[in-house]
Amino acid sequence: MAEAADFQGMTPSPARRRWRRTGALLAGAPLLAVLTLLGGSPGFASPRTPAADPIGTSTVDVAVNSLTPSAPGDGDTVTVTGTLTNDSKQAVTNAHVALRLGSVLGGRASIDNASRHAAGGAPDGREIGGKYAKKISKLDPGATQGFSLSVPVKELDLGADGVYQLGVALTGQTATQQYQQTLGIQRTFLPWQPEAADTKTKTTFLWPLISQTHLTAETGSDEQQTRVFHDDSLAKEIAPGGRLQQMLSLGTALDVTWVVDPDLLASVDAMTRPYKIKQPDGTEINGKNQTVAKQWLNDLKNAVADQKVVALPFADPDLASLAHNGTKVTGSLGHLKDATDAATTTVETVLHVKPDTSYAWPVDGAIDPSIVNVATSAGADKVIARSDSLQEPSGLPYTPSAARPIGSGTTAVVTDARLSEAFEGDMTKAENSTLAVQQFLAQSLTINLQEPDNERNIVVAPQRMPSASQAQSMAQAIKAEQDSSWSESESLAAATKADPDADATTRVPSSRSYPSYLRKQELPTSAFQAIQDTQTKLTNFQVILSDPSRVVTPFGRAMDRQMSTSWRGRPAEARAYRDDVADYLTALTKRVRLIDKSEAKLSGRSATIPVTVQNNLVQGVDHLVLRLTSTNGTRLKIGDGPYHEQPVKVAGGHSQSVKFTTNSNANGRVPVFAQLYTEDGQPYGPEVRFDVTVTEITPTVMLVMAGGVLLLVLAGFRMYTQRKRAAAQRTEEGPDDGPNGDPGSEPGEGDPEQPSDPTPETAPENTDASGTGERVDR
Repeated sequence: MAEAADFQGMTPSPARRRWRRTGALLAGAPLLAVLTLLGGSPGFASPRTPAADPIGTSTVDVAVNSLTPSAPGDGDTVTVTGTLTNDSKQAVTNAHVALRLGSVLGGRASIDNASRHAAGGAPDGREIGGKYAKKISKLDPGATQGFSLSVPVKELDLGADGVYQLGVALTGQTATQQYQQTLGIQRTFLPWQPEAADTKTKTTFLWPLISQTHLTAETGSDEQQTRVFHDDSLAKEIAPGGRLQQMLSLGTALDVTWVVDPDLLASVDAMTRPYKIKQPDGTEINGKNQTVAKQWLNDLKNAVADQKVVALPFADPDLASLAHNGTKVTGSLGHLKDATDAATTTVETVLHVKPDTSYAWPVDGAIDPSIVNVATSAGADKVIARSDSLQEPSGLPYTPSAARPIGSGTTAVVTDARLSEAFEGDMTKAENSTLAVQQFLAQSLTINLQEPDNERNIVVAPQRMPSASQAQSMAQAIKAEQDSSWSESESLAAATKADPDADATTRVPSSRSYPSYLRKQELPTSAFQAIQDTQTKLTNFQVILSDPSRVVTPFGRAMDRQMSTSWRGRPAEARAYRDDVADYLTALTKRVRLIDKSEAKLSGRSATIPVTVQNNLVQGVDHLVLRLTSTNGTRLKIGDGPYHEQPVKVAGGHSQSVKFTTNSNANGRVPVFAQLYTEDGQPYGPEVRFDVTVTEITPTVMLVMAGGVLLLVLAGFRMYTQRKRAAAQRTEEGPDDGPNGDPGSEPGEGDPEQPSDPTPETAPENTDASGTGERVDR
């Protein structure tokens, strides 16, 4: 893209530069001919001519580790410190290190070009030598020596406002090149605007508090549902010196807009109470960082007490992955709506502030129509994009304001790519940090100088999870800019409401323009299918629970975490997390099951078959139906037909025996199936198969029984005749008292009948499969 934000007229046009190069070649032709006649060669001069010798700027590495003040004013003294390292095999002698001041750079592209050539090359600018230089008598091979240079601003003789190129150069000689030459140089930038600008640039800084996924879907069986963490890495981030502790501490001292992932708040909040840490072998240990978590949350509450907090959807879902791959799976967009609703609840509960959930932030601010559609589907009407995605037309001579209406009531907040990416490198080295800070300030001042009378609103959105060193560099740059004479801070809400530039682009790039490197990092369609499979299983599970919230909430948030942006570049870890969630849910559903049953035998036409349902959950289950089905309804009926259903309700940690009445019409073996169903007719768990063997009454048995009855009748008749004879005999002999004192009573007459009490039905204590040849109740 052509540079759209340079100063106009500062550099010659390409055509003019070509004419100049052509003229220079024509003018130099006679000289080249003379050199050829003399035996010389263009580009190579005599070794006795120092100016024509190769400049040894790679001999010594010059590192600029600090530059203060970053944006000096009148009366200040510029101090530059750093180190000199001799990378050659020869000693450097008779040397000195000094500042070199170059000319004003012409625009943002000039700053980009200068930063790419910050080290090496021919020396440029005038040297600020004399008493402001430092002599280096000798620098041995491999040796490192520090330096510090201080120069009053008035000695720099700075002219017009702008960004000056400032270099630190070492000039000296070696044993093979015994003449003064530049042996090492490092360039940086010096922003110069001593007086306050009439119209300052309003700048918004997003300060993200985002982390990777730490919580699992697992919870303890206690009333508090103790949470389980994958590891204790979050404690390191929020502990003193940790990344998130640094982000919080540094951000508190700055005028920034806080952008938080509610999942981080929920995770730290869970850590304030007893929690578990899952070990690689599957065991769990107690976490011990409650104090650290409480301190970090308390500090955050104080920091945002009177500020607006922008909350991303819970777990910061990957909007681009969802738009490009997730919409192919039915139900995926529903998770984004749930994540947005959970964001509001979480922030209000933990921080006691009402968050702004109207912003969506795709990865690296890269957008296309599908990403915008998905981002706004859950209620957001503002999309944080980046200027390398919504590129400006080449003719626009300045950097426009951030807010752009892109249709359908949606506003794109376009962040400045150069400023946003300034601190993505390795900031652990002081040299890198110093150069990044100076380049950031240089770009910021140049934006203001492009259209000094045109007030603009610029938004800076850094990487989502800056390291501690990156955060420190960012804070240094933001502090310097907020103290500068050309910029003032503004909230994200104010920048969004600002009037857009009429000439700024509002066209959302096509899907073909989406960066390929970002597309390669997206969650695949298979990931969203796995998430939806888990959701389906969760839906079937929760309907049977007496307290669904104990499962729905942790699993619902775990599925949000499966779509997190933090999985980019970590496909193996993302897959492992999805598998862990699915496996844990499967294990829970299996705790409500049918006990395996072995063969049952029926020795009559009707009997009762018991089937046992076991509930090993800590809560009760209800809304279940147990169906017992006969595969041969003619031979064996269950109830009044081939199958019968009964409702099931089992308390937590108990088993329940459900009895079915059966009727048999013929002998033989009949396979029977027991299956649990939810009330809406969905099968729950695997079915249990067992055989029922029917043994009907045979004619031989009937003959035996008839013979027995006949014998009983004959015996009764004989007893009757004997008693009649005895009575007649007593009549002849006279009355007599019986043995119980009652006349005429037989032994035992008048005693109440004592039938056996029926065996009560109880839930079986042994939940193992019943024994072979089990007989059922008749």
